[in-house]
Amino acid sequence: MRNAPQGLHAFLRAYYHMKSADWKENQPHPLTARTAEEWAKLPRYYVMDLNKGMAETVAPEMPAPSEIARCQWLPDDELRVYSTEYGRTGFQGGLQSYRVGSSGRFGAELQLFSGRAIEQPSMFVAGRSDWGAYQNPGALERMTRTACTHMVGGVQFVDRAGHWVQQEQPDRVSTLVVDFLRNGAGR
Repeated sequence: MRNAPQGLHAFLRAYYHMKSADWKENQPHPLTARTAEEWAKLPRYYVMDLNKGMAETVAPEMPAPSEIARCQWLPDDELRVYSTEYGRTGFQGGLQSYRVGSSGRFGAELQLFSGRAIEQPSMFVAGRSDWGAYQNPGALERMTRTACTHMVGGVQFVDRAGHWVQQEQPDRVSTLVVDFLRNGAGR
């Protein structure tokens, strides 16, 4: 990704676009099972085509210059901060958690929490156009029933937001968090 054929900045623009509510093909819905047939319904940024990496996968979805100019949640000068830093440091830090899992560097620490629930007041916030809540069938329901035992804020799907909910709809996310802290967190 750091050495994407289209350049790092263009790669990131297409990647952020494709996982946002701006990409109209993001129409998430629950999957019924952890099967190849169901996972084939996920966008290509989750299940990539054979012999394609992420840079090649998102390249065809590069937004037009007019779409980039209209993108208020990630103006090009702000994206330049990301592309400059990722160009300088790479993606190692951001991707490390995907590698370590329960058997990696923090495996012992993670095992301390195995089987435990989050008993503090909680809330789940996601963009309505984000597949993340549905990529593992039943995970959202398990979270609300067993992982979080005091979900006073419930599940909040934010309209006109994808994976980058806090950037795409910052005012709505801030309102949800403030309302949760005022009304739900103390219960």
